[in-house]
Amino acid sequence: MTASINTGAINMTAIDVTSNVDLAKRPLGGRRRVGTLPGALPRQAPLATSGSSGDVRVGIVGTGYMARGLAHVLRRSPRLRLSCVLTRRPLDEAAGPWEGRVTHSLDRLIAHSDVVVITTGDAVHGTSVAASVLESRLPVITMDAELQVTAGSYLAGLGVLVEAQGDQPGTIALLAHEARQMGLTPLVYGNIKGFLNHNPTPDEMDYWARRQGISLTQVTSFTDGTKLQIEQALVANGLGATIARRGLLGPRTDTVPTGALALAEAAAGRGAPISDYVLPERGSPGVFVVATYDEEFEEFLRYYKVRLGDSPYVLLERPFHLCNLEIPLTIDRLLRGDLVTLNNGPRPRVSVAAVAKRPLAAGERIRTAVGGFQVRGEAVAIVDEPDHVPIALLAGSTVQRPVAAGETLRFADTHVPDSLALRAWRATLARAVPSTGRAAMPAPGRPNGRA
Repeated sequence: MTASINTGAINMTAIDVTSNVDLAKRPLGGRRRVGTLPGALPRQAPLATSGSSGDVRVGIVGTGYMARGLAHVLRRSPRLRLSCVLTRRPLDEAAGPWEGRVTHSLDRLIAHSDVVVITTGDAVHGTSVAASVLESRLPVITMDAELQVTAGSYLAGLGVLVEAQGDQPGTIALLAHEARQMGLTPLVYGNIKGFLNHNPTPDEMDYWARRQGISLTQVTSFTDGTKLQIEQALVANGLGATIARRGLLGPRTDTVPTGALALAEAAAGRGAPISDYVLPERGSPGVFVVATYDEEFEEFLRYYKVRLGDSPYVLLERPFHLCNLEIPLTIDRLLRGDLVTLNNGPRPRVSVAAVAKRPLAAGERIRTAVGGFQVRGEAVAIVDEPDHVPIALLAGSTVQRPVAAGETLRFADTHVPDSLALRAWRATLARAVPSTGRAAMPAPGRPNGRA
């Protein structure tokens, strides 16, 4: 399939995205002049530093677990090559397979890249970097659902912004596309969760971080469910779905099919597709789609043993996702003009609020939001709670008045430092819930003129 793109405030769902420019006919790269309309990549030759070999220069933002795995894959790619790695760490502490390509310079990253992959997990920092990269007419691929649900709707108006296959949202988008191509209609976009503890202790998380070789914030956000809630919010926004309730349903079941059937019935009752998860006693971490089908497919689906018993639903399951190792597959599709992926969409309906894990005192500083021990995330309908603080904006904020354990943090409760990500969220909120009025409008800054 050859697709083309229009990046000006569209919802890149798992379907063909239309515009008048064919990416497959020209290489990536190049800058655009300020003031040109956000849209498809410019018709021009690649940057001179790409060389004549046709190699695609991949820049990475971040030097953590995701970035290291991607760098190893790029070393073995016949066409993709690692060009530059942007970090905020001291250069001599940014250990990884970079071979001297690590830098503090955003300008250097842009000048030496044809496509940029953001893996930081820090939505505030990532938004600033992504905006500069997109304004330079380079496409951005994210392995960063936190960035997407916070500022992705604004950033998608600046250029090509897509979430990578490998992490659950991008993998669900691909599976949903495959279902549609087979004549099926997705009803549930599902994540398979292996464990859940809303309030783990620092000692527990330190043990598992060391054992699994990932950061303390990563293992904590996985364990307390924050990462899951962020991923499924992105899936809902990117694929035109909704959530059945605040915090998702997340049935605890014996197997994936049992939980998938319960979610399908919940979605059918609502009359709309939902984004959710299951927590089975048995099942491989992965993703699934529950879909409906037309009568003429029944004999074939029964033969292929994908029907959920005698129900009118089928279950398509992908029992693995390899995160950073799959990112090159998204880059390859981007080169072909095949945008089977998603971003947060122009008018998202779901966000992720911060819920206090313990009582928070006035004057207390939120040190770490996503993956910390003060708050955790819950998916919410934006229209129901427009005053919530998106959890990815909370790091570095100060509590203004006491918040009890289990309460949602709202803008009246906290002082959130100004940032492009905050202004982008306010601009997104004004589109998602127009009735929020002047209080929800962005402060002076880039989003007011761009979003």
